[in-house]
Amino acid sequence: MSSGETLDVVIIGAGPAGLAAGIYTGRARLKTVVLEKSIPGGQILTTHWIENYPGFPDGIAPFELVENFRKQAEKFGTAFETEEAVGLRPDSGEWVIQGRAREFRARAVIIATGAAYRKLGVPNEERLTGRGVSYCAACDGAFFRDELVAVVGGGDNALTEAIFLTKFAKKLYVIHRRDRFRAIKILQERLFASPKVEVLWDSVVEAAAGESRLERVTVRSLKESRSYELPLDGLFISIGMDPHTEFVRDLIDLNAWLEIKVTPAMATSQRGIFAAGDVVDGCPKQVAVAVGAGVTAALSVSDYLETLAG
Repeated sequence: MSSGETLDVVIIGAGPAGLAAGIYTGRARLKTVVLEKSIPGGQILTTHWIENYPGFPDGIAPFELVENFRKQAEKFGTAFETEEAVGLRPDSGEWVIQGRAREFRARAVIIATGAAYRKLGVPNEERLTGRGVSYCAACDGAFFRDELVAVVGGGDNALTEAIFLTKFAKKLYVIHRRDRFRAIKILQERLFASPKVEVLWDSVVEAAAGESRLERVTVRSLKESRSYELPLDGLFISIGMDPHTEFVRDLIDLNAWLEIKVTPAMATSQRGIFAAGDVVDGCPKQVAVAVGAGVTAALSVSDYLETLAG
């Protein structure tokens, strides 16, 4: 694209939501550019296999699925640029997206920047991610049938993940740094009702270990001031997510968790700006959901631009 050219839509982020949006806007013959600061894919690249996305009964590798999305978007004319959006501002009825290296101008914007799972920051966590360390039970839980599994966390999402994992695990530990959960009572009741569950109160994970896969973690008992090794096949970390909304926090309405508030049409509080995927409020962290939200945002952009033309 030429410098200063006004695009129909700029999509910020090339995870499943952004890629799905790019397929639809491209197919609608809207001049589209997708900005991605690294490689397309987003959080799904942290899992090693996807088996719950419709249409793939044997599952599919995340990178292969993402590559198919990208090729399909490019087939319809959507362009991709390696660039990180650091600012967004209105100008003469259009939107200017400030990248680190250059600016882009568009009549509409779809924000699909996703969210990052919070990490424990312990030794070998990064190396063993996708090899026993996971951040999504719905994505990876079925791979741990009849194995030893632990969940780190004590909020609603952590206990929801733990309850889900009891369907598969032989034994489930819940490792929590306090002496009580923050999760709602009904989730606690369901968790405690399972004979598979053992709660390690006042405890934190100090390290993960294993050669090619997770084999054990080091747990520190805060109350007893001692550390010990716990054999594990799977470690699910559920201590929250941080949405990538830093560049729009003074521009559009966010909720208490800094996620973007959207209407059912994926419209934000600013006219011409839409959002989809893990970055928005009330979006389950699933590929199929993100894809649907991206499609909805793209259709809304088409309607919005037709309104402007009319």
